[in-house]
Amino acid sequence: MSCPICDGETNVDYRPFCSKRCADIDLGKWLNGAYAVPSQDPEDLENALEQVERNPQTKH
Repeated sequence: MSCPICDGETNVDYRPFCSKRCADIDLGKWLNGAYAVPSQDPEDLENALEQVERNPQTKH
């Protein structure tokens, strides 16, 4: 198995990653929403628009 971030060889201590660095990169992607699946539900779009209207200074 190779590291999903850099394709390096997996380290047992950080499996499925090769290092703490790659594990942290992956965690950052989760926290930033890079792995989010877009919704096609119209209600989700309405909720998102309402949230932006209430908090226009919030960056998305």
